[in-house]
Amino acid sequence: MVVKVTEIVKFEMAIDVVRTFRQKFIAVCRKLGIGVCLRTVILIFCLTFFWVQMHMSDVADNETLQILAKPDGLLDANDSMLQLVPQHLHKYLVALPQHDRPHQAILPGNASEQVATAVSLNASEIRRLIDQQNSKQIVLNEDVFGPLQNDSLVIVIQVHTRIMYLRHTIVSLARARGIENALLIFSHDHYDEQINELIQMIDFCKTMQIFYPYSIQTHPVSFPGESPEDCPRDITKSEAIKRKCTNAMHPDQYGHYREAKFTQTKHHWWWKANRVFNELDVVSNYSGPILFLEDDHYVAEDFIYMLKLMEKSCSVTCPQCSILSLGTYLKTYNFYGEAKKDILRVIRRQQIFAAELTPPSWSFKIVPSFSHYDKAEISQWISSKHNMGMAYNRTIWKQFVDCADTFCKYDDYNWDWSLQSVSNNCLSHEFKVFVLKAPRVFHIGECGVHHKKSCFDMALIAKVQKLLSSVYKYLFPEKLEVTYTPIKKKVLRKGNGGWGDVRDHELCLRMVNRQW
Repeated sequence: MVVKVTEIVKFEMAIDVVRTFRQKFIAVCRKLGIGVCLRTVILIFCLTFFWVQMHMSDVADNETLQILAKPDGLLDANDSMLQLVPQHLHKYLVALPQHDRPHQAILPGNASEQVATAVSLNASEIRRLIDQQNSKQIVLNEDVFGPLQNDSLVIVIQVHTRIMYLRHTIVSLARARGIENALLIFSHDHYDEQINELIQMIDFCKTMQIFYPYSIQTHPVSFPGESPEDCPRDITKSEAIKRKCTNAMHPDQYGHYREAKFTQTKHHWWWKANRVFNELDVVSNYSGPILFLEDDHYVAEDFIYMLKLMEKSCSVTCPQCSILSLGTYLKTYNFYGEAKKDILRVIRRQQIFAAELTPPSWSFKIVPSFSHYDKAEISQWISSKHNMGMAYNRTIWKQFVDCADTFCKYDDYNWDWSLQSVSNNCLSHEFKVFVLKAPRVFHIGECGVHHKKSCFDMALIAKVQKLLSSVYKYLFPEKLEVTYTPIKKKVLRKGNGGWGDVRDHELCLRMVNRQW
């Protein structure tokens, strides 16, 4: 191995610095005494350890991102990703050898699959196909796994066009213990053959597909999509009235007119819940909780076990709780969180301000440690914290429906903010949530409706997989330790807008067969 001259020079300079520091440190110790020197050594060690841990974490993340970003590193990235997944599940991460597509791992290099389209079908043909699928209510694999039982679990997954994320969501579901007794219902707002093929490959449990019939895809030039007669988003109300564009009299609270790509998500969420609880024959006699996920959620292997444990514990400790939550957006330190906290305490004792040393590295997607693996808390339901991995039963859904006016007319295009309005303004008692301190549902999606560019972060998915592998011994706890968080009345801010069009209100109410 050849060592560069510059590296040797740097190494020798480092040795000289250390030697000089050692000589000066010994001289100071002779003057101040052993006690002061010992405390100084401990402080230096703690600071050094703190810096190294943060540096190594950042370096590891950067190296992973750099490797995955390199075109010539895709082969290694493919191999690395597939090595994290059992061999029999690789089929969910590769493209089918159809439509002239190569048989390869679905990773950042395969951008053609990021947004799959059914270009050969027009809107009327797609409407006919989804009406046909919705009317048949086909349950796949029922002959293998048997009919749905009351002690089973129904999981509803809202799907858009992000097939690469969906592949990894399916892999995580396949690895979960007890999944063979579950029913997966995939709710789509975009009809696509590649996504359909992927779902129809699932052989580890019962599956079903339902299709939102009022999508932008099925109504490309008319409401609920966007028509040429619609008012542009940023036009003023006075100008809209002069143009006589559709719904000129009803902008949102910020003076903007509707955008279909934003309103669709709230409509879809509302429609799928009503469809599942009120219209599907397969769940007509099911009274258990229904878990709602999205196509960019990654579940832990014990998520079904934990949900049942939560349900059992909740019946005793919090019968008034309306919602069970398996995932939260935690504002916590990443992997070395606990070690950093200990070091910060030492630093504070020495009256050194941590903020002047190293800024914290926050993560909203990955739990920092599983020190709370067997803990849950009872809290007031807050949409921004408890909207991921939500589970509730038919009784709670009826409360939602009874407050349909509040949900459907609240000026916010987000379903969770609208549900917060229901909790705060319509119910006699606000929703309470029973939530895990160490989540079993993780958000792996980097892009949503607010992002204009397609993207896929494989490094984040690999990070979640490695985390779950490293904490496997903490999964499947025997019992839950429950704590109570004081209920604080939270004043709901006014909505985010985007929901001022009366046509959206009427469509939303029509989905639950309400009069308006």
